[in-house]
Amino acid sequence: MNATTPELAATVDTFAQLLSSTRRGARLARLLAAEQLRAWPVPPGVTERGEQIVAELAANAALHGRVNSRDFRLTLTLDTTAGLLRIAVTDARGEQLPSPPAECGTPLDAGSGRGRFLVTALADR
Repeated sequence: MNATTPELAATVDTFAQLLSSTRRGARLARLLAAEQLRAWPVPPGVTERGEQIVAELAANAALHGRVNSRDFRLTLTLDTTAGLLRIAVTDARGEQLPSPPAECGTPLDAGSGRGRFLVTALADR
């Protein structure tokens, strides 16, 4: 007799949205992410951290990745079986990398450049 182990069906929910690479697009990304995370079965602490991560990543997309007529994509993926929330902010067009603005190399005490450290501190990986 063959005994098979029942497998749990993976429950994966995805939210994706294209947004303009502007301050307004970055703000909308944060608001949409907060709304979506509240609609999913995510603990409030994860929702708050996720919202802050999206805010930083979207602000970077609008500030440093901005190219005329080039949007960014916000994708949230929730795998309830694995207990994993994946947040991705990506360029919608990959054929050409944006050139970094001159101020990208500013030291941390200059008032910018802290976003990636904040994301690292808030994200598990």
